[in-house]
Amino acid sequence: MTRTHHPAPTFQLRLALARDVVIGPGKAALLDAVERTGSISAAGRTLNMSYKKAWQLIDTMNRHFSAPLVVTQAGGHERGGAQLTELGRQVLAHYRALERKLSPSVSAEAQALIDLLGRPADASPLDST
Repeated sequence: MTRTHHPAPTFQLRLALARDVVIGPGKAALLDAVERTGSISAAGRTLNMSYKKAWQLIDTMNRHFSAPLVVTQAGGHERGGAQLTELGRQVLAHYRALERKLSPSVSAEAQALIDLLGRPADASPLDST
């Protein structure tokens, strides 16, 4: 019998308000990409995401926090672009810190919860090796 490899379980941190996810793994990755690339379109491309989708995610974050996390400048290739605000860098830093605290290697509670997981969904109690 062949055993199927299952990825290790992970925790995903999301901050939600009403129906919107204010920040979660995808939005944090987008903030990281904007910081690295200086561009919403380039950030989207690195994440295989359309400019429209990237902008919608940024708009959601900008609307829910006390001030924008990302600001843009028009002006073409030379002067245009996007960057994280100081608040954007703070939000991302706090988010990443909370993610680290959820790591099973750091959190006894996270590891205990993982240890309580049952068999993978495709395993049957009648399977034998």
